[in-house]
Amino acid sequence: MEIEIMLDIVFDIILDALVDTAKLVPFLFVTYLLMEWLEHRTSKKTKAVIKNSGRFGPLLGGLLGAIPQCGFSAAASNLYAGRIITMGTLVAIYLSTSDEMLPIMISEKVPVSVILSILGLKIVIGMAAGFVIDAAASLVAGRSRQIDKIEAGISHVCEHDHCHCEKSIVKSALKHTLVITVFVLIVSLALNAVLAAVGEETLASFILDRPFMGPVVTSLVGLIPNCAASVVITQLYLQGVLSFGSMMAGLLTGSGVGILVLCRVNDQWRDNAKIIALVYGIGVLCGIAINLIG
Repeated sequence: MEIEIMLDIVFDIILDALVDTAKLVPFLFVTYLLMEWLEHRTSKKTKAVIKNSGRFGPLLGGLLGAIPQCGFSAAASNLYAGRIITMGTLVAIYLSTSDEMLPIMISEKVPVSVILSILGLKIVIGMAAGFVIDAAASLVAGRSRQIDKIEAGISHVCEHDHCHCEKSIVKSALKHTLVITVFVLIVSLALNAVLAAVGEETLASFILDRPFMGPVVTSLVGLIPNCAASVVITQLYLQGVLSFGSMMAGLLTGSGVGILVLCRVNDQWRDNAKIIALVYGIGVLCGIAINLIG
């Protein structure tokens, strides 16, 4: 009997990892296809224009991230690694990503006003943070240095994955998609196994509903690159265990597998650490502020 239970658990772990990873494949393929096209089919002048439009990136990023899928965060990570979007746009997408929160709240028949309040806050916070980050980066480094980075494009990803890009942009995009898909699948399997061993109840016991400690802990939980994080946080809020601010802190940092993909495709580790610290810090501060406001 115990063997059958173990087999069921293993089957669920594998199935969940396969389903979660499969959802990302279309986003990854389209992203790499776009990057290949930009690299091989556009002129330097066109690339510069695209890069210049990045000043409005946080606006669009905040809106796209709110769509209930973590695929946009994974796609954004690849675009940032190729320096096609700015750090501010990337952070805006991470902060506004809703992951599994929206489907759960709809299924639980949460009032539309509450859902719109959560989505609206995530979008506004994401946009505001993105514009501030880009403005600060422009002051420190100068926009000309940021524009020059567009030349990295898909070639940066090719070098990182140690693969030879095909002349066919479709074949090359498929290769890059396969590499990242396998990586995400392996990590998802490991995370699902850990969560199955630890249990959601144990994870929930570490989340304290206090004005300061709650956001600190839920923001950490939100960083876990797995949909289980947003599921746990949303369910605890609906059960009255978490305050609105603590829930928001966790949902702001919950960017799905976005940060996981970023660490895989972007070899600038200081850059990655800065982005993670920004996302975490913004989540904590906003959560505490909302709790204090009440």
